[in-house]
Amino acid sequence: MITIAAFAFLLAAADIPVARVAEDARAIDRVAEASKRDLPRDLLKRIVNDDIELLRGRRADGTYEFAGFERFEKGRASRSFSVPTHDETLEVHGSFVYKLEIVSPSRRLLVTRNRKVYLDHVEIDYVPLQSGATLKTQSVKIEDWIDAGQTRSVDFQEIAREATVRLFAHSDKKTGYGNVDLSLVEARVIDNADSPYADAVASAKAVLRGLDHDDISSIRAMSQRMAADLQPNTPCAVQPTVPAAVQPGAPAGVQAGTAPAQGLAATPDILPELQAIEDLLTGTEAERRDGMDRLHQLIRKLRNQPH
Repeated sequence: MITIAAFAFLLAAADIPVARVAEDARAIDRVAEASKRDLPRDLLKRIVNDDIELLRGRRADGTYEFAGFERFEKGRASRSFSVPTHDETLEVHGSFVYKLEIVSPSRRLLVTRNRKVYLDHVEIDYVPLQSGATLKTQSVKIEDWIDAGQTRSVDFQEIAREATVRLFAHSDKKTGYGNVDLSLVEARVIDNADSPYADAVASAKAVLRGLDHDDISSIRAMSQRMAADLQPNTPCAVQPTVPAAVQPGAPAGVQAGTAPAQGLAATPDILPELQAIEDLLTGTEAERRDGMDRLHQLIRKLRNQPH
């Protein structure tokens, strides 16, 4: 008997046009095969990114069936303000954001040094990611001056699906108005390790990396694998190499007269961590450094585990 939860899962999965995405993967493979230094990278990237969105099960509210959001920077929604000497309310809006950054530029206009601004407090009205969540409010006192070239950060209690942030501030009456930039840091999408399309999404991301580096062989191999993952009966040109000494009927990689090797278990805590590390390693320089640190920590953790 199929439970209600399982039925809902199957219904959600059925809404994803798997056959169309598989056709896109085969088309990308064919275009890459026929290209002669004229690969339409921008067009192919748009197709792959659209397909990743489909495989994640994007909902109407911007959330996903098979992906979530984590506190890794994807982008920013920013506004610049001139702050007068009287109390002023500075307001900025954003979607899927988790942090406010307040930056005092070093300069006003081209050569004039910026002036300090007093930051009183911040009010955040936001709707959490959870379906059906109601509006919440967070208030953070700062009560301090920010000088030219300085930055202050305010973390949200939760990642917000929608947020309106108001900063209450004024500049020094003696020196006159100052400038500040307000940025809402947007959260990055992280794919669920238990997604039925996790392998296909990973292959699609590899296609994007191949497009960035003009790696035709990688683009073709990953697009073929993506099509095979989505439609297992589809022939795939990428076949594993099987050693000649493998016994008939024995698992691949097990040679005659040897016992099967004990593999590493993909435990629930390790797989999501590897997924997060993969996303970090394709990000900014700071994110790549963070990804390498987390990778080293994970390796040390696995090395210290009892065998």
